[in-house]
Amino acid sequence: MALPSVMDPMYWIGPGGLFASAVLPGILVVVFIETGLLFPILPGDSLLFTGGLLAAGGTLNIWTLVISVPLVAIAGDQTAYFIGRRVGPALFKKEDSRFFRKHYVTQSHEFFEKHGPFTIILARFVPIVRTFTPVIAGVSKMRYPVFLGFDIVGGILWGAGVTLLGYFLGNVGFVKNHLELMILLIVFLSILPGIISVGRGLIARRRNRGAAPEPLPGQSS
Repeated sequence: MALPSVMDPMYWIGPGGLFASAVLPGILVVVFIETGLLFPILPGDSLLFTGGLLAAGGTLNIWTLVISVPLVAIAGDQTAYFIGRRVGPALFKKEDSRFFRKHYVTQSHEFFEKHGPFTIILARFVPIVRTFTPVIAGVSKMRYPVFLGFDIVGGILWGAGVTLLGYFLGNVGFVKNHLELMILLIVFLSILPGIISVGRGLIARRRNRGAAPEPLPGQSS
């Protein structure tokens, strides 16, 4: 099993990748695009995890990474928030394209409605949702100080947390010898909430279709 090229962190920062000679800038560019420029089809968790692995191997300085990644992730969300304040409503009318689907916005909106302000933190760990949640916050005119506070917490937990996870696991023999498998596992775990959500929706729709309406009084069955 292989990831689509743009979803594979090695496509960006691996040997021979687009940013092979500038790994740190490459990570920061991808993080900013995914979080700030409404481009959800990029590696997020797996990229940070791989960055941590590379730091464990001496390619990167871990402290530079865990400071710069959260800062860029927070900056990306701020950009997306103000995009939402300015042009967000147009997203609900935007036509589907190769990398954009209306249901991305709908899914993020439902996530936001369900979890409230804590969505800003939780969404960091859910691909696609983390891209559009700041926009939805902007569209909803969420108070900026509240958004900023939750976003700082989420940016640190995600940007530093996933990176440090890769760093501390980077010296584990099994992880080093099965890097592709570990990246696929990280990707699977990150999309698992979405899979569960879709599964619950399908089950609910089947139950609704299977439930026969009760006859009104005076009607024969």
